[in-house]
Amino acid sequence: GEAYTLRYIPAREDLNPISVFRDPKHLQRVAVEQCPEGAVLVIDSRQNARAASAGSILVTRLMVRGVSGIVTDGGFRDSAEIADLDFSSFHNRPSAPTNLTLHQAIAINDPIGCGDVAVFPGDIILGDDDGVMVIPAHLADEVANECLEMTMYEEFVMESVQAGTPIIGLYPMVSDDAKAKFEKWKEKKE
Repeated sequence: GEAYTLRYIPAREDLNPISVFRDPKHLQRVAVEQCPEGAVLVIDSRQNARAASAGSILVTRLMVRGVSGIVTDGGFRDSAEIADLDFSSFHNRPSAPTNLTLHQAIAINDPIGCGDVAVFPGDIILGDDDGVMVIPAHLADEVANECLEMTMYEEFVMESVQAGTPIIGLYPMVSDDAKAKFEKWKEKKE
């Protein structure tokens, strides 16, 4: 989905008592309620997982609202519960303390850094079991086409390797012979 961002800065005790959650305009809560359907909430927690970026209640709310997922370079409370949800999520590691102990929500839908990667609102966020990618929106079609071609090539390579073909020249494709065989294989698939 498209990135919708939330940025944390280091918490200050005078500005971040538990009572801040009484404010209906608290930016963490506003981000959860305003993150668009189909988007991914991406949280800049300064790569600090010693306090949670969110927990199962907020993540469940995002899921119920139709958000596509949540990503943080920090931690999650209730990480086992979040993992059991039918909802895409990625975090650095589990973390029990509430976000207020270390994080102060300061901005919504501005450019952020998450895991040392620049994330702009509207960037395409794509994740799987191996990690999360940030794709600039204006490059999404080009990247998708290249990924499709690579996925097809890897399928061809796997079939070839299972049939006994050596990988030298085949993977990565560095020989004209492998390229020609791949093109013939693609024609058959179409």
